[in-house]
Amino acid sequence: MRTLSEHILDIVQNSVSAGATLIEIIVVENKKKDICSLTINDNGCGMDAETLSRATDPFFTSRKTRKVGLGLPLLKQNAEAAGGSFKLESQPGKGTRLEAVFQLSNFDRPPLGDIWNTLYLMVLSYDKGELIYSHQTEKGTFSFSFNELKEIVGDVSFQQKEIREGVIEYIKTNLSDIEAR
Repeated sequence: MRTLSEHILDIVQNSVSAGATLIEIIVVENKKKDICSLTINDNGCGMDAETLSRATDPFFTSRKTRKVGLGLPLLKQNAEAAGGSFKLESQPGKGTRLEAVFQLSNFDRPPLGDIWNTLYLMVLSYDKGELIYSHQTEKGTFSFSFNELKEIVGDVSFQQKEIREGVIEYIKTNLSDIEAR
């Protein structure tokens, strides 16, 4: 995974698989502190201590369809390679909290990537609960709730070209307004 948006999509898919009905994604870019952080909280089934201790092992996965799980190990590796840190907390029945911090100016920091299309894909595919996205910079904060978007659109399909273009433009414009990278 080369971008933060790819990591976000992977982690959200994990949250959905864990039965989360609330997923919160927070991206913070702070030039003064030279950090970019990604925090994802969910209220899914959580992990026991043994699973949590093995979650960043690339040869461990709880999925039955494959024998490796590279998402969390790659995110941890990318954060540490970019002068940052990685933290994963979880409790059974309470959910999971992930925090990856990157040195913003570090050459190895993955770019944000195509976050607008990533968020749009999540709007299309996540209908089991609430997903909240927040992006903060020194210029301001952009945040939205997927449920609010769904209320605005109403019965119109998110797959309709005009709706898709409108949602993506809404995200792009707001991220541009706060100068998100």
